[in-house]
Amino acid sequence: MQKNPLPLRIGVGVVVLNSDNMVFVGKRKDNPVDKWQMPQGGVDDGETLFAAMKRELLEETSIKNIKVLKELDYWLEYDLPKNLIGIIWKGKFRGQKQKWFITKFLGDESEIDLNTQKPEFIEWKWLNIEDLPDVIVDFKKHIYEKLLIELKRITEQSL
Repeated sequence: MQKNPLPLRIGVGVVVLNSDNMVFVGKRKDNPVDKWQMPQGGVDDGETLFAAMKRELLEETSIKNIKVLKELDYWLEYDLPKNLIGIIWKGKFRGQKQKWFITKFLGDESEIDLNTQKPEFIEWKWLNIEDLPDVIVDFKKHIYEKLLIELKRITEQSL
């Protein structure tokens, strides 16, 4: 089988844990079936990964008050399913290569507001970390399984 020649889009993802070590997930506006995801997005030209993470988090959730617990020292990648290649990201990419950050939410829940300039989520909730792989779309499941391993390490240390 021939590999798709399109490149991967460089992106970031952010895990937001609350004081109970539950994770923020949002239901996407463009895929309102019962699938949820954590904030993520592309890195702009000239933007650092850290700046991109903070910008994406603010753009999607209005969250500002976080403490970074860990930046993963490796990248996570996924390929889009065939039916989405050529449609998402103006057809320029076959998937994403993402740097993930694990953060602790330090603000009050009233800070969370999905009604942003370009809303991506229509609903949000706090989710038990164990349930992460079960709520994401199938083609990103392997990423959430790897993140779950990292989250277990971090949350077990803080108990």
